[in-house]
Amino acid sequence: MPTRSPRTASVTQLETFYTVKQAAKRLIPTDQDPDNPDGNDEAGERWLRDGVNHKGWPCHRFGRRLMFSDSDLAEIAAMHRNAPTRAGRPRRKPARAAA
Repeated sequence: MPTRSPRTASVTQLETFYTVKQAAKRLIPTDQDPDNPDGNDEAGERWLRDGVNHKGWPCHRFGRRLMFSDSDLAEIAAMHRNAPTRAGRPRRKPARAAA
């Protein structure tokens, strides 16, 4: 009787998904504002939605819901990492006026 090789179990792990509001809070953490205790800042949510709709940022759509996984958020954060700045051109010395 031939020996059967053991099946290799392919393990698929489901990532954690976040709504637009949760993803905005993870990407753009805001300190507790005394004027806005709920932290209901819709600018971050709008920024994420516009990025997905107009710039093709990574996301998942479940039905009509827009969701972001941990890897999506990491990719978006990497796209917006601040590039190192370089010093500009050195200034030229002003020309001396003829006396």
